[in-house]
Amino acid sequence: MNRIARTSGSFFFTVYLFISVFFYAVAALLVRAFSRERSYFVAVNWARTTLYILKKLCGLGYVVYGTEHLNRENSIALVKHTSAWETIAQLIIFPKQTWVMKRELLWAPVFGWVLRLYQPIAIDRKAGRVAVEQVISQGRDRLEDGDWVIIFPEGTRVAPGQVGRYGLSGALLAINTGRPVIPVAHNAGEFWPRRSWRKRSGTIHIVIGEPIQSAGRNPRDLMNEVQHWIETTVSRLSDV
Repeated sequence: MNRIARTSGSFFFTVYLFISVFFYAVAALLVRAFSRERSYFVAVNWARTTLYILKKLCGLGYVVYGTEHLNRENSIALVKHTSAWETIAQLIIFPKQTWVMKRELLWAPVFGWVLRLYQPIAIDRKAGRVAVEQVISQGRDRLEDGDWVIIFPEGTRVAPGQVGRYGLSGALLAINTGRPVIPVAHNAGEFWPRRSWRKRSGTIHIVIGEPIQSAGRNPRDLMNEVQHWIETTVSRLSDV
């Protein structure tokens, strides 16, 4: 795609994104009266449609490696966070799920109301130990309900090539529940940068790693292993 096509495509996609969020959110709220499953289906359908529109308008597609690692009991996925893209794509890539997120997102009109339908683990990131205990307690409940728990261990988006501080809440949840963690790396930030509405055309590569067992592990050692795998894989993707 040439520069003009990319710019116009990015503009129209951004317009679509804001409009679609509102209408799909209203639909999710309406069908929630029947069941949570129907409401979740609306969210997944929105994600599929959004990534389809992204491909058509911006020439930005994706490919996933390692989906065989998801054919197991629901677990804890620790995902690199560099873009808004993965917050959409995760709805399609992973089975029925919930997420650890900052509680401020729940305060947004309409959008926040819909997020509450999916029982996220909404934390105050400044709460320290209290927030970690909340992730462990509520995360255990979500896992027992059959959901996957998706966590961005760096807590916020970081620019490509940068590494944020990896928090321990995901490792502690895994150790306390005996569930494995699934590390996830990708290069979405190189195509859809944070704080930018412009997209580059191309193909995002997302790699789902092998399960890392948590039983008997030290939380910091476990998270160091996760971080090493994610950052090494991201580096390889950037080189490609």
